Amino acid sequence: MSTESQIQSFRTTYAALRGEIAKVIVGHDEIVAHTLIALFAGGHVLLEGVPGLGKTLLIRTLSEVLDLGFNRIQFTPDLMPADILGTNLVMESDSGRREFQFQRGPIFAHLILADEINRATPKTQSAMLEAMQEKQVTAGGELRKLSEPFFVMATQNPIDQEGTYPLPEAQLDRFFFKILVGYPSAADLNEVINRTTAGARAEVNKVLTRENLLKLMKLVREVPVASHVKDYAVRLVLATHPKTDTAASIANQYLRFGSSPRGAQTLILAGKVRALTQGRFNVSFEDIQTAALSALRHRLIPNFEAEAEGITTDHVIAQILRDVPVTAEAVNA
Repeated sequence: MSTESQIQSFRTTYAALRGEIAKVIVGHDEIVAHTLIALFAGGHVLLEGVPGLGKTLLIRTLSEVLDLGFNRIQFTPDLMPADILGTNLVMESDSGRREFQFQRGPIFAHLILADEINRATPKTQSAMLEAMQEKQVTAGGELRKLSEPFFVMATQNPIDQEGTYPLPEAQLDRFFFKILVGYPSAADLNEVINRTTAGARAEVNKVLTRENLLKLMKLVREVPVASHVKDYAVRLVLATHPKTDTAASIANQYLRFGSSPRGAQTLILAGKVRALTQGRFNVSFEDIQTAALSALRHRLIPNFEAEAEGITTDHVIAQILRDVPVTAEAVNA
């Protein structure tokens, strides 16, 4: 298949996914787009928003349009690592002999909905680290590989902090995107009411198999990135590092720590997926800029001054996007 045919196949599949998800999810176009970008890039997603905005519904709908194994884990304070990973149990064989057998936990699926992930203790949250980064778990004394593709799509509530455990920076860094889910518009809210109070339930169709998803994910990795676009992504990330020669002035003022290298990797991969969705086989500056907020907001750590003045990482990133020129020539001028 030629490259043009592969790009067209990608666009057709992407449009079909958007169409099926839109049967259930009203509005939230950018949120759906970024969730799908993370999916094709092979990354995990953290959705943050107040209760009732459709975070869990979006992920459950995504599981219905993908022909993949799906498990939902409801995170609670009493959830233990073994409840996620699995454990050895004494089982009786057909011959009557008793022996230990490993019983797999819900982590052994392609798509995991980690609902209200910040309600579990740090010990249980850390059980997800190895799975999210290495696509494997250590359980029952053995290393066990997870089947590809493997996605964690987690939700968390920014309010009602009692009884919650904020995700540590190391785990936040494992998420490809952190997506903020806001309130719907008046028109969208009207449509939500129409769809959910009339008794009819939208049926969605599966549009993407595991094999085809792996092919499209492989195509994403093949999209070339021009050196000047790659250099722009690097300079954006370096501008977030406070107290360095490359730091932006706002980073020096409001950040304690900047983005890890995963931030730069995310910008490039997200740019590749967005380019394909628009029928291009090259990454533009706009692709990088569009991904910046979701890719970097959870990787920056504000200092005390930022917290005291109510400065968010989104504000810092927006200013960095304005300050960092797209071409290196402008930097040296």
